[in-house]
Amino acid sequence: MVATTDEDERTESSGRRAAPKRRSRTGRLATAVSVFGELLITAGLILGLFVVYSLWWTNVQADKEARKQGDAVRDRWAGGPGALDTKDGIGFLHVPGMKAGEILVKKGTEPKILNDGVAGYYTKPVKSALPEHAKGNFALAAHRDGHGAKFHNIDKLKDGDAIVYESQDKWYVYKVFAKLAETSKFNVDVLDKVPKESGRKKPGRLITLTTCTPVYTSTYRYIVWGELDRVEKVDNERTPPPELR
Repeated sequence: MVATTDEDERTESSGRRAAPKRRSRTGRLATAVSVFGELLITAGLILGLFVVYSLWWTNVQADKEARKQGDAVRDRWAGGPGALDTKDGIGFLHVPGMKAGEILVKKGTEPKILNDGVAGYYTKPVKSALPEHAKGNFALAAHRDGHGAKFHNIDKLKDGDAIVYESQDKWYVYKVFAKLAETSKFNVDVLDKVPKESGRKKPGRLITLTTCTPVYTSTYRYIVWGELDRVEKVDNERTPPPELR
């Protein structure tokens, strides 16, 4: 039998006490990593829900509100062709190439207006002309993603494609003639009566569609210009022009 000294006993006792401390530190580290992982998962879920809300649920809500407002305009028009109606919507935009269905057009481009899934015509910083004006630029804006995303497929438009505006008494048929795939959000020249970047040199009867780009951002603006091709009167059946049949 080997005799033990007091020093051996202290060493053995010290060794037995040290081990639990190492296990305790390891346990705390594991707990911290686990909590951090759970926080990351929670943050990911919250971010995912926000994306769903922004890109899907706001579309559902906006489309519902746009239909409600559009139906109210249609009800007021039920008596047949009439003069310009500017109450809660002046007409409807139809752009087959964007596959967005009919888009209610209202006055103003503030978020509280566009968020209802409609297109708005500019009142500032440049005042838009209206289609019935002899000369001018009918300049419109709508969301590209979320809140109805009415101009989501604006990049699919090609030269010659139809842009049809429906008022209470007339169909205004425009044809696309120029695009600007990216420009500063501060470039208000694109809304001018004669937008230089469109290539036009003299006043005419133009329409301008503006929205954000790239997709899912608001860094720049995407612009499409069209020129009036013809005007057709609305009949009692509201028979659409050939471009919409």
